[in-house]
Amino acid sequence: MAELPADKKFFENLSGAGKAIGVLTSGGDAQGMNAAVRAVVRMGIYVEAKVYFIYEGYQGMVDGGDNIVEVSWESVSSILQVGGTVIGSARCKEFRTREGRLKAAFNLIQRGITNLCVIGGANLFREEWSGLLEELAQSGKIEEEAVKKYVYLNIVGMVGSIDNDFCGTDMTIGTDSALHRIIEVVDAIMTTAQSHQRTFVLEVMGRHCGYLALVSALACGADWVFIPEYPPEEGWEDQMCVKLSENRARKKRLNIIIVAEGAIDSHNKPITSEKVKDLVVQQLGFDTRVTILGHVQRGGTPSAFDRILASRMGVEAVLALLEATPDTPACVVSLSGNQAVRLPLMECVQMTQEVQKAMDERKFCEAVRLRGRYDTSNHTHLSTNFNVAVLNVGAPAAGMNAAVRSAVRVGITEGHNMFAVIDGFEGFANGQIKEISWGDVGGWTGQGGSLLGTKRTLPAKYLEKIADQMRTNNINALMVIGGFEAYESCLQLAEARARFEEFCIPICVLPATISNNVPGTDLSIGADTALNAIVETCDRIKQSASGTKRRVFIIETMGGYCGYLANMGGLAAGADAAYIFEEKFDIRELQVVVNVVFNWPDSIVVGLFLSCYRNENSNENYTTDFIYQLYSEEGKGVFDCRKNVLGHMQQGGAPSPFDRNFGTKVSAKAVQWISKKLRETYRRGKVFANTEDSVCLLGMRRRNLIFQPVVELKDQADFVHRIPKEQWWLKLRPLMKILAKYKTSYDVSDSGQLEHVARHSPKEAETGAI
Repeated sequence: MAELPADKKFFENLSGAGKAIGVLTSGGDAQGMNAAVRAVVRMGIYVEAKVYFIYEGYQGMVDGGDNIVEVSWESVSSILQVGGTVIGSARCKEFRTREGRLKAAFNLIQRGITNLCVIGGANLFREEWSGLLEELAQSGKIEEEAVKKYVYLNIVGMVGSIDNDFCGTDMTIGTDSALHRIIEVVDAIMTTAQSHQRTFVLEVMGRHCGYLALVSALACGADWVFIPEYPPEEGWEDQMCVKLSENRARKKRLNIIIVAEGAIDSHNKPITSEKVKDLVVQQLGFDTRVTILGHVQRGGTPSAFDRILASRMGVEAVLALLEATPDTPACVVSLSGNQAVRLPLMECVQMTQEVQKAMDERKFCEAVRLRGRYDTSNHTHLSTNFNVAVLNVGAPAAGMNAAVRSAVRVGITEGHNMFAVIDGFEGFANGQIKEISWGDVGGWTGQGGSLLGTKRTLPAKYLEKIADQMRTNNINALMVIGGFEAYESCLQLAEARARFEEFCIPICVLPATISNNVPGTDLSIGADTALNAIVETCDRIKQSASGTKRRVFIIETMGGYCGYLANMGGLAAGADAAYIFEEKFDIRELQVVVNVVFNWPDSIVVGLFLSCYRNENSNENYTTDFIYQLYSEEGKGVFDCRKNVLGHMQQGGAPSPFDRNFGTKVSAKAVQWISKKLRETYRRGKVFANTEDSVCLLGMRRRNLIFQPVVELKDQADFVHRIPKEQWWLKLRPLMKILAKYKTSYDVSDSGQLEHVARHSPKEAETGAI
């Protein structure tokens, strides 16, 4: 196995021996909680700590007895894909009293638990802890020795909330899954609404936070949205009805209005879904229906994003407990971009409370600022109309159409004439270019594939023809949406500027590929949808083996030489191994899985599922067929083996909410960048941009969207294997191995496997990032 870079830290001396960790869930349930519970249990056991379930939240802590149970590795098998929380959640009035907390402290001390992973809050309990122990000792319920031994209580929080209403984190556990439920309903409603020319008013959760409403509105292309933090201006009723009428006049056969349950007007009066429906019926006479989604949003299987997020947070929570000192304040594990970080719990709680206070005082701009997630930037209308062309290059990826729609509509808003290029650069060379209007992209957000058509052809062989077409159509700027081919295409255009003046215009690349293999970005449009397709398929494969005692599945994912889908799919689906090109493996690696199956405990009667992911180019000799034949031969009489090649189903289907939203946001930002460059380079009636920073790739780096010259990214790309030279997700490889479904005593020195948690570089480690 390949050595990891020297700047990684491994916790070889990190030990939880002698420590006990309790895990509980509190408040409303959220999809992904079980993934967090599973990660806490397995990471805790991995570092040799005792781990306890605390059933029914704080109520179980107060009641004690069978509500606090030590668990094993197998206790959390097969819960990764289950919604809700298997250990239960309950609100507890008694815990709010000192007497209740005294009972809870006694029950924890009986089991030596002084470390809590809480999906909920418990800071007061921590502050009172020493006083509670002294009171228990004075009443004779515990010994003085116990007071000294268990003098400190460490608490780490993880936020499970579908509303995404907690300040300090980009996403809370359950939010992405809730968006999936909403979009599934919207997509289903849109077909019946179009049939009957109806208006649908959807009410989604969000009593104090409008995140679900706002993002789902972006993801489905809703006509209007109401959220608590952003009340509409006076006269909104007439404005909305005019908007709906205009859309119908453009031959749009349906209208979608999304209302957060806590939506209010500028006078703090509720805007209900029924009120909106009555308004539309009375003023426009449209056939209008109301759908209240309710607890449907909390239910169902967690998305791939939530499984990965919760797993990372659970592992980080255990590490935070092990590293805690008496002076360490209670912390909450949060997400910043693609990094899991630790933040002071009470600071985040205070900021969250300040949001509500600002809303109560009608300081809505302040509430939006504190939320920090809503982009309220204004578009600037240009005095000069420029011609901006949009095209797709490479393999199709879900979310491409959302990006094109956003580019067209934002471009028109900013005063540009927007042109669509059909079938990539090959179509460009053949003159397949047409002006595209606002209405032409209606309904594109939820469409999979590429409605413009896309091909892998690079422009190098058509440079002269493309230059002619750009001159003929007076193209002033270019947006290229696609994968590694899109990046390479724009690099070729940049390098051809000396020969063709027509290419001296602003050019922007938006990474869109399921493989997530483009240099300069951590995430690409389409990768999230592909991950969800992999995870959903794996869940079904597991169900197909119900009643089988021992079975191994070999699942091949796409990705070329990039192991992103294999690795992250394996983490999200609970695989035991993920074989990828970036990390070399040999026959000893394959032996690990065989040994695990042979040593599977007799207590497990059914449901052994070993999902061994490999991406299509991980090894030229250890192919899917080879691994399948090897396991089939070795497992005779003990287990049987099945293989599944997922193929192009990973490229198909409707885009996930994440990819719809991501494509919409990055495309809007790219158009704004193009507008800025056009203003800077417009000289004497023409555009002339010949600097490196006028041909850029817009990538997501951690939590920031950054424009990077394509020429500067050459050194970061492996053009032979079509992957970035450094990939952030490789740092998550140890997590999948630690959280593997079956713990074995296999000697890591023999296998060469890494079995210690890899941390980021020292600079990142300062923030507790993993």
